[in-house]
Amino acid sequence: MIAFGPVPSRRLGRSLGVNNIPDKVCTYACVYCQIGKTLRMEIKRRPFYEPELIFREVKEKVEEALARSERIDYITFVPDGEPTLDINLGKEAELLKSLEIPPAILTNSSLIWREDVREDLLKFDFVSLKVDAVSEPLWRRIDRPHKSLSLEKILEGMLEFRKEFKGKIVTETMLIDGIDYGNEFEKIAEFLRELKPDKAYIAVPTRPPAEPWVKPAKEDVINHAYQVFSEILGDERVEYLIGYEGNAFAFTGNVEEDLLSITSVHPMREDAVAEFLEKANADWSIVEKLLKEGKLIELEYNGKRFYMRRLKSRE
Repeated sequence: MIAFGPVPSRRLGRSLGVNNIPDKVCTYACVYCQIGKTLRMEIKRRPFYEPELIFREVKEKVEEALARSERIDYITFVPDGEPTLDINLGKEAELLKSLEIPPAILTNSSLIWREDVREDLLKFDFVSLKVDAVSEPLWRRIDRPHKSLSLEKILEGMLEFRKEFKGKIVTETMLIDGIDYGNEFEKIAEFLRELKPDKAYIAVPTRPPAEPWVKPAKEDVINHAYQVFSEILGDERVEYLIGYEGNAFAFTGNVEEDLLSITSVHPMREDAVAEFLEKANADWSIVEKLLKEGKLIELEYNGKRFYMRRLKSRE
């Protein structure tokens, strides 16, 4: 199926998906990939589907959704492999623009060192780039790239792309357990400071990964990454993507639900929680109840206390 959805997405509102790469042709074999093992490792761009076929399938889905009065915020290339391997990507983005819904793309950034790939990506309104590591050994261990790829060229390509791109750019950094990150968070954050994304997302695997040993990073590691990123990039530009797409960060009037939805987006400091409860005419017993039920956890960082929603995968 080439077009699917629309589905709710925290980054993209209601997104209609485009699967322009067959299962699973990729430039990486990431240990955490939620589509499964890479069947064909490739870095040479080539055609996969006729651009007109992609356009027809998407147009049909858009018409069906609109007939049901469903909103579509973005048409998003989020395939079963790396979308920039598709040599017709730019042409497809141009065809889809006639539907008057902004096109978005989620890429692992591996081919952004190529000028033709950057040219194609400029045709999108929203681009999500993967930045799992900026140190070669860690990058090789987590993303398991095609052996001919160079991390240095990829990082340079991202900065080059940033100079020209006028749309919205976000980054995603996936954190997994059992990795010694050392001072990698500082290094990634320094690179992101130069890249200037609109948002830097910190993610964990939320579905079964390619390698059975892979588990989401522990909450204290995620919190550490968040604090380091926030310090360097500013609080408002850093968010979690830890698998709660629901009503994350929507005020519903239900204090428990609201507290859980906010802390699934970012950790809350003790004083911020107290202030939130006061506004909602509630007291600290709600926090104690959520801690006891194991829905919320308490973390220490730099001598301050933070609260974060417990990861589903660790329940």
